[in-house]
Amino acid sequence: MPFSDATVQSLKKILGDAVNLENGGVPGISAVVFDKAGNELLLHSAGTLGASSREPLTPEHVFWMASCTKIVTALSVMQLVERGSLSLDDGEQLEALCPELKDVQVLRDDGTLEPKRNTITMRMLLTHTSGFGYSFFSEKLRNYHYPAGIEEFSGRIEDVKMPLIFQPGVSLDEYIQTHICKPLGLGSVKFVLTPEMKAKVVHMHYRDPSGKLHPRDHLYRQALVVETEQEQAKLFNSGGAGLFAKPQEYCRILAALLNDGTCPTTGVQLVSASTVADMFTNQIPQFPQFGQQGIAAAKPELTNSLPVLYPTAADDDDAQQGWGLSLMLNGGITGRSAATGWWAGIANVFWWVDRERGVGGIVCAQVLPFGDAKVMETWFALETAVYAALQEAK
Repeated sequence: MPFSDATVQSLKKILGDAVNLENGGVPGISAVVFDKAGNELLLHSAGTLGASSREPLTPEHVFWMASCTKIVTALSVMQLVERGSLSLDDGEQLEALCPELKDVQVLRDDGTLEPKRNTITMRMLLTHTSGFGYSFFSEKLRNYHYPAGIEEFSGRIEDVKMPLIFQPGVSLDEYIQTHICKPLGLGSVKFVLTPEMKAKVVHMHYRDPSGKLHPRDHLYRQALVVETEQEQAKLFNSGGAGLFAKPQEYCRILAALLNDGTCPTTGVQLVSASTVADMFTNQIPQFPQFGQQGIAAAKPELTNSLPVLYPTAADDDDAQQGWGLSLMLNGGITGRSAATGWWAGIANVFWWVDRERGVGGIVCAQVLPFGDAKVMETWFALETAVYAALQEAK
């Protein structure tokens, strides 16, 4: 059921308020809200392409999805699991496919390395329990790479070969285009951008400690400057952070998750209903407060410190937060169900899929550091208004 005109206008106002630069806003923001049938309950952009641009931001513009790439990679993995080509729990198979994982070591607190005691499995990779980390979240990983430093967003595979921070064929682009994007009719979800996509990329920004916004070079710059086929072939297809997309197209992938693995608009089944159920099942019940651990800011220019990954209801201190297969699971203060899956990208892009209540959405900005207060405030406000509207429609 579509939202009323009044509800749509109220949601648009939330986005409009977010681009009030005099009130700590961002230059531009886009959002999509959809239901289980694939209906777009909201499709709206507010503001401009960037702080230095007067071009209005529209739904046709392209965002760097950053870690929102992970769920698309996970879908690809689960397709291969269904076909019997991959195992979630066979570490030897994974090491045969990715020999780099065989000899990776664990970084001790004192900066020395020790052999890993356990074989890394695909399930570990999909649940963030393999031991890999990011230098902007881990001081010891950051310090290990000094004096040269490490840049995970360089677009070079050499810069993601690093030690673990605790004990644990076909290019990815070609696979995703063939098995996910083409069946869903998606032309603007890519690792290697077309010239048309490059012309529509939203500008990147940095908010300094005083709260002032500045234009900045794109964090994932390499993907925007490769031109020749040889250069494109060398670009690392980062399954953790490499996709660019129009939010509207990206949400067709999320809508398939909301609809038990089948795209509600094309009828194409990406994965089975049981596979989606597995993806939305908590894989780490032994860590019930996973999301309460918070995020440190080892590189403050890239991320703010966050006390929790996602706040639960104020009167529910014992609320469990888990991890499915490449998505976090928890309810919260907005009205979402406890079975809601969600994740985010470092440039302040946030998606959610609530299979119990039949709704999902995405809020997209392009500003650093991660955890921008204005973008998160807008995300929470939009989600809250969406659930209030759904409740009123009952």
